Amino acid sequence: MLSFDTLKEQVADGTVDTVLVCLVDMQGRLMGKRFHAQHFLNGAWEETHCCNYLLATDLEMATPDGYASTSWESGYGDYVMKPDLTTLRPMPWLEGTVMVLCDVLDHNTHQEIPHSPRAVLKKQLKRLEALGLDAIMATELEFFLFEKSFDEIRKGSFRELAPISGYNEDYNILQTTREEHVMRPLRNHLWDAGIPVECTKGEAEAGQEELNIKYDAALNTADFHTIAKHATKEIAWQQGHAVTFMPKWDQNKVGSSSHVHQSLWQDGKPAFFDESDPLGMSQLMKHYLAGMLKYAPDYTYFLAPYINSYKRFMKGTFAPTRIIWSVDNRTAGYRLCGAGTKGIRVECRIGGSDLNPYLACAVQLAAGIAGIEEKLELQAPSTGDVYQGETGMIPSNLRDAGAALQGSDMLKAALGEDVVVHYARAAEWEIEEFERAVTDYEVARGFERA
Repeated sequence: MLSFDTLKEQVADGTVDTVLVCLVDMQGRLMGKRFHAQHFLNGAWEETHCCNYLLATDLEMATPDGYASTSWESGYGDYVMKPDLTTLRPMPWLEGTVMVLCDVLDHNTHQEIPHSPRAVLKKQLKRLEALGLDAIMATELEFFLFEKSFDEIRKGSFRELAPISGYNEDYNILQTTREEHVMRPLRNHLWDAGIPVECTKGEAEAGQEELNIKYDAALNTADFHTIAKHATKEIAWQQGHAVTFMPKWDQNKVGSSSHVHQSLWQDGKPAFFDESDPLGMSQLMKHYLAGMLKYAPDYTYFLAPYINSYKRFMKGTFAPTRIIWSVDNRTAGYRLCGAGTKGIRVECRIGGSDLNPYLACAVQLAAGIAGIEEKLELQAPSTGDVYQGETGMIPSNLRDAGAALQGSDMLKAALGEDVVVHYARAAEWEIEEFERAVTDYEVARGFERA
């Protein structure tokens, strides 16, 4: 991290000349402006502005209709970007550059925009605070690294994609040595940016990588995830490679996930731990996990926000298909980790690598809080092959997940009905855009034989 006074010194001695001032958009991407560092110090550190369409676009930056917050009729006005100076940090892979994350405020009232991802998460953290609890979380980032660059792949129409390795490299040291020209600077630069990287490793497919970051307070965790994902793309680009965080870029390859680990703490102690319980689970933890299970369909959209997200959910792939929990079982939607220890926690394995970490963390907390408030009873853990069975299924497509979101009274109460309506519209738009598309599959299957 970087203090404001240190930034002044670094600008004065010429070490820093650029400040990235960023918000996090609906898709979990960094959007913003590059400021001359001295201008930032002269006043932009207090606030700057952006178009309010930045929280109502899709991946292509299209401006769909149907959003109450912004439209052609209302004229696409401004939001205030308010730098959170506690997030000021160097970006060591970019020369002379530091960055800061912003809260997004209404131009007239200076209140936070409710559907801004950071605001959505902060609202749930305030609810926990009122209960005397803190959320400690961690996310895993999985992605694929490719031989060619982003530009080469784009100019080749995203065909003939070749991962950087030729075989499954799960935990493989020899193959990952060949990738250290990307992964070593990624680890080291993120560490120097104040992000507590634990490790990287080869994942369960050719060219698949995993980046692990140490657990922290929930808002920090979401910040770390977002910056790390951005850094992964930039550092790979600098080395002439492309990466993708698509959950399923090839039907014959395994998918990429983003597992979310979580626990609640009280007065600096793990509130999920009870040494008298056979598994070490406190009653609070049981209520929390029961809430996550009960409301999983309601919030699946925030774990899988695109059409492609649902291509991961297949039997025999280590991706979950059912809303069940199990003890240390990597195929269950919810895995109990650290049983019998103070490190006991829940790992939600549903989320894909394309999730927005602020939204994903927020809705899981909301479901857990509901479980606590409703004093829900936790079902017994599942055993054996948890792919078997037809009950408790995760929504299998975006349409079903969007419908569950629209009908969720729990999320409307927790996030605000306007926020639910906003993101439900985003789900609808993704479906509308996909339904207009003609895919390679359709052409190859029907061009001659239909």
